[in-house]
Amino acid sequence: MTTFVDLNVLGHYYCKLNLAIMSEKRLSLMDIAKSLNLSKTLVSMVVNNQGDEKGIAKKTQLLVWEKVKELNYKPNLMARGLRLGRSNTIGLIVSDISNPFYAKIARHIEKLIEPLGYNIIICSTDENHEKESRLKNLLKDRMVDGLIISTSQKDCKEFIELLDTKFPFVLIDRVMADIKPNSVYVDNFKGAFDAVTHLMNQGYVNIAAFAVSPIYVSTIKDRIEGYLQALRLNGLDHDKKFLKEIPFNDVKNSVKKELTQLLQEHDRIDALFAVNNNIAIACLDCLNEMRVKIPDDLAFVCFDDLEVFKFSQPSITAVAQPMEEIAKNAVDILMNVINSKESEPTTKQVVLQTTLNIRRSTVK
Repeated sequence: MTTFVDLNVLGHYYCKLNLAIMSEKRLSLMDIAKSLNLSKTLVSMVVNNQGDEKGIAKKTQLLVWEKVKELNYKPNLMARGLRLGRSNTIGLIVSDISNPFYAKIARHIEKLIEPLGYNIIICSTDENHEKESRLKNLLKDRMVDGLIISTSQKDCKEFIELLDTKFPFVLIDRVMADIKPNSVYVDNFKGAFDAVTHLMNQGYVNIAAFAVSPIYVSTIKDRIEGYLQALRLNGLDHDKKFLKEIPFNDVKNSVKKELTQLLQEHDRIDALFAVNNNIAIACLDCLNEMRVKIPDDLAFVCFDDLEVFKFSQPSITAVAQPMEEIAKNAVDILMNVINSKESEPTTKQVVLQTTLNIRRSTVK
């Protein structure tokens, strides 16, 4: 059976369909205004929730909202952002959003900005400074109102550019040595110093440390310095072989290789300090495979406390960061900058203290 199609009819159908699609795409505030015989300005005020402020009658506002719903009107957010000079969106750039530390920070920030009418876009850099630069530029092109950044940059050039253009941003967790922009971070040196000092107070003297690259970032650099200073002040020599740098992109395999070799070659090691939670988890996994008993064979402490550390066997001694405070200070500072009417808003550096949660992994 052969079916014949009248091309004129088909063409007429597609013409109507295209007109309908184009009409839907072009639906604007003017369309709503004309359908209600109202001015575009009045409709715009209602849609932007300024009806009460501008003294527009409740009945008129209701008519506008009913028409908006009926026509399924969706505002062009980019155009609105251009018009108002604001997108009500902020960008969060971190090294790895799957890291529980950054995931919790992001969640706290999201909860804080939502009541303010803001949304968040989250990006991971994988500790790649070039990727960080691309993401920063991408978010700026998307017209975010400000940035919260945990940076992987080695120098401050990127941030000098942001300062020069007066673009709102706050550094969290990591800071730059040469400039002092708005920032929120913890005293990483003291947190590490306290953790290693606690080990020595328990009688441990041969303490190895596992750091993650890049070690030039302020958090890792300060934690390593805290570890070394604690050894020095307690009269202990530092063996360079006891400090291991683990590549960010191969933590599990590298930790297994380095830790296995370290314990085989230096059986006098009696304690281990992991500089962050990713390193800690990889170390604990490896030690479990090797059937190393904590703390009987090896004491263990890490920077960054995880919920699971309270319940593991044995429970793990860890340096806790005040993540909610970090998020709150970062949001408060950024919103003050975004909403400031001053041409040169005052910069603010907030340094928070850590807490050493002592558990069974370090107690003889």
